[in-house]
Amino acid sequence: MTLRKVTLYILILMLGFVSCKKDDSLLDIEVELRDRTEQQLVDNDSIINYLETHYYNSDFFDASNTDPNTKDLIIMPLGEGETSAPDGNTLLFNAVETKAIVFAETDYQYYILRLNQGGGVDSPTFADNVLVTYEGFTLDGEVFDSKVNPDTPFDLLNLIPVWRKVLPQFNTAESFIENSDGTVEYLNQGTGVMFVPSGLGYFSSSATGISSYSPLIFKFELYKKIENDHDGDGIPSYKEDLNNDGEFNVNFENLKDDTDDDTDGDGTPDYLDKDDDGDSIPTRNEDLDNDGDPTNDIGANGIPNYLDPEETGFIIKS
Repeated sequence: MTLRKVTLYILILMLGFVSCKKDDSLLDIEVELRDRTEQQLVDNDSIINYLETHYYNSDFFDASNTDPNTKDLIIMPLGEGETSAPDGNTLLFNAVETKAIVFAETDYQYYILRLNQGGGVDSPTFADNVLVTYEGFTLDGEVFDSKVNPDTPFDLLNLIPVWRKVLPQFNTAESFIENSDGTVEYLNQGTGVMFVPSGLGYFSSSATGISSYSPLIFKFELYKKIENDHDGDGIPSYKEDLNNDGEFNVNFENLKDDTDDDTDGDGTPDYLDKDDDGDSIPTRNEDLDNDGDPTNDIGANGIPNYLDPEETGFIIKS
């Protein structure tokens, strides 16, 4: 496929010790927009090579460890001439789970090292908020981001795609303890490592410490999930993914918005639309039996009232 060119204009702010200098200017950086399938093949080869040449301290994470966490994880490269991991360790390639998905009309593979499933009863959906800690690093071991305290929830919809794919496969913490100093200790949380192709990460974009088209690695611990209802219409956001593809409003190169999740076609996906079917009746007022769930109020056409503009019955809610 012919490679296309795009020009990304990045505003470079030249920060002085106290204030911005007056000669701030735009810097044109030409980034080659690569074919997603071709780039996935390159990324996957790089990740496989990493997995085949690195091992981790697997004995530390055996069944006797009831509260594993990533600070105890040690990943090391094989020494020169070595082909197998030392005793008590396991080659990553022999330990990871291979996952296959379709994203942005491209077949992707990513890999998970599952250190602990998590003892909680909940798992997040792709549209929830989560409390996590993590460390992100490149294949050459350079750390580019981390969070050491699970004190701020992250909206999975605001993160790179792979987080929405991986975290729903883990459970939250089994329990927690509130300490007198206001901190919280979690027990038996979901713990793992994800190995990510650039197409499920930043792809052609770059970020601090990350160049374009970089495969990434994230260690993570999942403590808690908070169900999201982004538009406050009484329907959890994940239930407004009508085509069940785990995404909203996909905007990629030569791809259109995810119109399957925009019932009334007004350009606002249902999870952000307080009137999903465009009948001028707020979705939350189309919960006719007032049970807090508009999805089970089925009209004459066999679909929920809140998705059917021909069904205009409603109740007033304050």
